Formats: sequence, C-alpha cells, structure tokens
Amino acid sequence: DAHEGEVFAVKFSPSGSVFTTGGGDRVVKIWELQGAKASQRDVLRGSNGGTMAIEFDSQERYILTASNDFAGRVWSVSDQRLRHTLTGHSNKVLAAKFLGETGRVVTGSNDRTLKVWDLKNRACIRTIFAGSSCNDLVTIDGVGANIISGHYDKRIRFWDIRSESSCNEITLHGKVTSLSLSPDGTYLLSSSRDDMLKLIDLRMNQVTGTFCSDGFRLALDYCRACFSPDGQYVTCGSFDGTVFVWNTNSTRVEKTLKEHTNPVIACTWHPQGTHIVSCDKLRRVIIWGDPVY
Repeated sequence: DAHEGEVFAVKFSPSGSVFTTGGGDRVVKIWELQGAKASQRDVLRGSNGGTMAIEFDSQERYILTASNDFAGRVWSVSDQRLRHTLTGHSNKVLAAKFLGETGRVVTGSNDRTLKVWDLKNRACIRTIFAGSSCNDLVTIDGVGANIISGHYDKRIRFWDIRSESSCNEITLHGKVTSLSLSPDGTYLLSSSRDDMLKLIDLRMNQVTGTFCSDGFRLALDYCRACFSPDGQYVTCGSFDGTVFVWNTNSTRVEKTLKEHTNPVIACTWHPQGTHIVSCDKLRRVIIWGDPVY
C-alpha cells in the first residue's frame, strides 16, 4: 500500500528519476523507480488535508501540491522542507501549476477562483473569478501568461492573466475532470463526466477527436487523463480499475491494463515512455512496464 487511504495524485519528475504520490493521508511520497518496482525515498509532511494534485518545477528543485484543506504548498526536494503555504482559497484546491520559470504559481479551487501567487514575495498577486469550480488547469507558455482551466459547469476556459475576463471558452457534455497538454503544446486533452476524453486542437479551438470505450467510466469528479510523452497515446483510468490506453491518431483503444481492483483516479507516464504509474481509490499504486508494447 502506497498510502493510508485513497491515492489522488501521481506524477513523474521531468527527468523520470523519481515519481511522487499524494493521497488522503496528508503526506506526499517520493519514490525511486527500480525496474518495475519502486522504493520510497522521502516523505513530505506539513499538509493538513489530502493532496489532490502534484507538480514538479522544470529543474526538479520544488514540488507544488494542491490540497483539500484549501491551500497550495511548495516543498524543496533536496531537504524535503515545506517552503510555502498558499492560503486564501475558501474551498478545496484541486489544481496547481508552476508558471514557467517566473517564480509564480497558479492554483484552481472549488471556490470558483484561480489565484496567481508570487513565491518570492509570498503573496497572491491576482484572483481570477472563473464562474465555476475549477477541477484542473494547464499553462501553455513559458512566461505563464496563458492558462486553460476546466470546470464543473462543463466549460474549458482560456485566460490571459493580464486581462480581466476569459478570452475564449469551449463547452463539453460533462463536468471537466482533467486537462493535459500535448508535448508540442498544440493539443489539449480533456476528460469529463460523460465518460469521454476529447482532443482539442488549440490552433482552431475545436474538438478534433473523441476517446471512449465500452466499460470505460470515470469514477470521480477529479479523475485525471494524460498524454504520453511523445503525444502518440492518451491514458485514463476507469471505475472498474482498468487503465485504458488509446492511440491519439486513430482514437482506438490500443491497450487495457488490468490489475487494479478499485477505481483508478490518476496516472502518469515516464518521460521516456517506458512506464505508466497509476493510482487508485484504495491505497494502491501500480507500475506498468512497456505499457503499449
């Protein structure tokens, strides 16, 4: 068992040397991958709630988390110290991302706002009123000016944080549970409670592909789908414990990975595409080697 209770979040570091998990037991764990097994390296403590999302900065110096105790947090990887606690949201924080190399981060919450934080000055420098609970967000440029957020009201919203209102939005047919950006930044993958994943071409802001399957069903409002590192595949876990892998181009199911016996909440790809790690509602984390071959 990786955690005491649900495992909500799992994320590989940019180099693939470690991956992190977070769950309902209020700790974040760092694991080293050894073949098809993992050994626990460090534990990050200091959160007062479950960890809903995890992110590394590009240099792997810091780990950012979103927590259901209404806060975001930043730890330094080298000494496992809690560096920043970002308080100001009035409901669960479900998403958090570094804004490039700017020293800023953005968080998204059930309180229907996005907040931009300046870590150096330890301050919230911008609150964006999004109109609906935010389940996930992605940043689409290195300077952190453009953000895409996914919401309970079935909408995906596009923001330039220098302006007051969203520049654009796309409406889907279910609550948006996650967003993932393709490696080249041209496509957005969304998952939603109509049990479909959508491929959105960001150059046209249009849905260009749909991923679904008999037996595929999202278990929770915060289930996470993701692209493979080469963009050739998309992955998401299902209510019955199956991890589905679709081919991005054909939109067909390429593979189903069956080992979990409980709903799968999130998954992450190794940066070289050699492994998928998935986590479920009952403490388990599973490592899949050669996931599509």
